[in-house]
Amino acid sequence: MDIRLLFIAGLLGGALNSIAGGGTFITFPALVFAGVPPIAANATNTFSSFAGYLSGAYAFRAEMASHKKTAVLIAIASLVGGSIGAYLLLNIEEREFNNVIPWLMLFATLMFIYGSQIGGYLKKLSTKSSKTEYMWLAFLGILFLLVAIYGGFFNAGLGIITLSYLVLAGFNNINLMNGLKLLVSCFVSIIAIAIFIANDLIAWYEGTVVMLGALVGGYYSAILSTRLSQATIRKVVIVISVGTTAYFFVQAISDLI
Repeated sequence: MDIRLLFIAGLLGGALNSIAGGGTFITFPALVFAGVPPIAANATNTFSSFAGYLSGAYAFRAEMASHKKTAVLIAIASLVGGSIGAYLLLNIEEREFNNVIPWLMLFATLMFIYGSQIGGYLKKLSTKSSKTEYMWLAFLGILFLLVAIYGGFFNAGLGIITLSYLVLAGFNNINLMNGLKLLVSCFVSIIAIAIFIANDLIAWYEGTVVMLGALVGGYYSAILSTRLSQATIRKVVIVISVGTTAYFFVQAISDLI
């Protein structure tokens, strides 16, 4: 594949990851088409996307400034989950997990669309007793760890799943949610990348080209998204999440034919 096309794939992927998520569905196929084996392309895509996550998170620093405690907790849990997910990728056949991905994405999409209603109902239950509230917090903690594990194993859709989780956890400022989402992706990716490097899974040349594109796309699209209305960004997220879910179902069906 032409180096310029890889760069453009990174540019578009970084922009999508910064605004809503789903950029992997541009960058991962581009790496495969460039001749990188699928598992190595998965690992390389995590490396390539990291720059976009980092630049995007930096662009949202003002939105996250008043939530430092939350950011620290998210970072720690992301490191733990990302390392577990990367370890699983090294020891489990990718095809086995591919069968589950469409259903995970469908769940994530529905949770993003209806998560605020579900979260509101569950929070009402949690206020009935302190014991129930602690159980709710424990559930959110375990669920977030699973989100981070997913991201370390297979980066595709991590942004959408993280946004869905944040809705369920009670967040409603889309710009803050985008910043925290990118923070999750940063810390999940950095530990996974270290493990992938140790196991020689990174295609450095192709990955670096995509990474440079993601760096530019992630930063400038994050700045643009702060100037758009939250309703507009939410619609973009829903469109992308529905599209990525459909993509995974098509892939699963094609594998069966």
